[in-house]
Amino acid sequence: MEGSTLVYAPNCLPASLPLYSPLKFLAPIRNPKRFNQLTLSSLKVRPIRISSLHATEHILSATQETVEVGETESQFVEIGYISSVHGLQGEVRVKTNTDFPELRFSEPGRRWLKRQILGREIVEEVELVEGRGHHGNKSWIVKFSTVDKVEQAQQLVGSTILVSNTDRPELEEDEFYARDLVGMRVTLKETGEPVGTVVNVFDNGGSDLLHVKLDSSSEIIDKNGKLKSEAPLVWVPFVEAIVPHVDMSKREMMITPPKGLLELNIRTDERSKKERRQIEWKERKKFQKRLIAAKKKLCEMEQKHVFDGFRHGEKAQGNLLADQIVGVNSQLLQVALQTIETPSDRWHLSEFLAAYNTEATRNAFKVSKGSLVSGDVEDTSSKIAERHRALKSNGKAAMLLVVDSTKLQKISDSEWTDSLIQRLVKMENHQATPLILVSPDNTIDAFQNLMSDNDYFGFDPEKVWLLEEEKLPVVSSLLGEHNKHKILMKSPWEILQTPVGSGGVISLLSSHNILESLAAMGVEYIEISSVDQRYIGGENLLGLVDSSEAQVGIKTFDGINGVDDDDFYVVFSMNFATQLTKRINELLFHAVLRPNQHVEMVDKEWVDVTPSLDNSYEFRSWIYTCLKGCSFDKICVMKVVD
Repeated sequence: MEGSTLVYAPNCLPASLPLYSPLKFLAPIRNPKRFNQLTLSSLKVRPIRISSLHATEHILSATQETVEVGETESQFVEIGYISSVHGLQGEVRVKTNTDFPELRFSEPGRRWLKRQILGREIVEEVELVEGRGHHGNKSWIVKFSTVDKVEQAQQLVGSTILVSNTDRPELEEDEFYARDLVGMRVTLKETGEPVGTVVNVFDNGGSDLLHVKLDSSSEIIDKNGKLKSEAPLVWVPFVEAIVPHVDMSKREMMITPPKGLLELNIRTDERSKKERRQIEWKERKKFQKRLIAAKKKLCEMEQKHVFDGFRHGEKAQGNLLADQIVGVNSQLLQVALQTIETPSDRWHLSEFLAAYNTEATRNAFKVSKGSLVSGDVEDTSSKIAERHRALKSNGKAAMLLVVDSTKLQKISDSEWTDSLIQRLVKMENHQATPLILVSPDNTIDAFQNLMSDNDYFGFDPEKVWLLEEEKLPVVSSLLGEHNKHKILMKSPWEILQTPVGSGGVISLLSSHNILESLAAMGVEYIEISSVDQRYIGGENLLGLVDSSEAQVGIKTFDGINGVDDDDFYVVFSMNFATQLTKRINELLFHAVLRPNQHVEMVDKEWVDVTPSLDNSYEFRSWIYTCLKGCSFDKICVMKVVD
């Protein structure tokens, strides 16, 4: 996606579904006539392929269980892997990969372990004695017979747990195992015309996707108007609106694709397979260079223990760790760590405003809560409102919306979706306004689908960015080897990370070259706001900043209940935003003590650490801290009063 205006977070790519995954139809997409190509184009970047050793089992948008192939093809189903030792009695901790964890890990009986011994991969039978859910059933603690010592359990770390393929639970009427869909014939429901064959199933977060190889006889015209001579692969969303009928007995499914769907994502270049492989090889080399550079940075920070997971587990787990390492923002982490070394008082907006009221040469602009709700414009602010409309209509202001992950955990998905929809609908001049949406990694796919299914709510898709929120590793509160705070590991192949907060948007603007793109569009200001920011309608902060020839504008609430520090609305001039991205090393962080469970290598074995007291630092930064040290002459304040 390099060079493209639309930016996707790295975690928004589809994961290949286990072929033994139970699938269940989701609700139909909102606008099947416009299945936007930008949505599916992201799937071509780096799909996670099924390992040559496995196939799988899964409920739609839920779990995964994998199948051993080769000489034992279709005999076993993968249900999880052993991530670490637990306790001193031979118990092990299991990361599950199944929709049926209680069935698989609490009921005693035969299981199989797949592991490598002396370079050979073997499958051996074991007897599960007992198991119990651990920390909200995110992992399980299990006990195998004849494994009674830590030393024995240590030898099993990295092993894959299997069950017999014949032991598949019964599914409901509208559920399907992904493996059973592979190989099915696909036909058009209206005409009965054959389309192709399902060759794979991918998990795209919001809905699953069928990868269909079109019949060579199908006359498919690509977007350049050329007839495709080879049999291409296309994506078909597995939703009832598009796949209304699945006949397992006939091994056939009927589809009603929206106009143009089968033409999407068809390769249009004429490069040979050799040329395409060379390009893939170059991309792998680029990633390897990034990985080497990232590992070098961590070594300089005395964090070599992060690499321990490379010596355990399978290739897919090693790839996961590599992705995690490349994703660490080492520069930002070094800045945050200085907060521990030289702690300072947390910067408070209230103290800044008190100083502003005393020292600023311009008075705060006051506006009533009622006028914001009603949209009425007072005579005294008509000039500001006029300037606000002019900037918006001419595309001179970009909007950056931040979805707060901490608030997201407290309410339902539907509430957050409704909140985002209401915010997007109420915005002005959609077509002219560049939009940047920052959200947690587990919501990127859902919001991406929401945008494409609703015609981007009138926004120009070429001016829309979907970014994953900035995160930083959690570090130990105690100094470890080399007198450093160690990065904590969630598993041998996952770094424990938490969101930075609204201050992280400065780093995102810097790392994704967004400011350069906005400048090329003629943008002069960036509005940055939380999605659920109160009393949006009728405000004219943008016009106030421009009319005052200020660089920064902030909106505050004076004596209004129900508004907290996470409700924010600021306006930065492009010049001020650019200067901030050049001073990332001055970004302010607050180190927060928290208890965090993690794993660590002790005497060459992975052990769980479950703290009873605070044992780690999480790093937070707020957008308002960018104002520290900023001249009051460059800032204007809008106060919302009751």
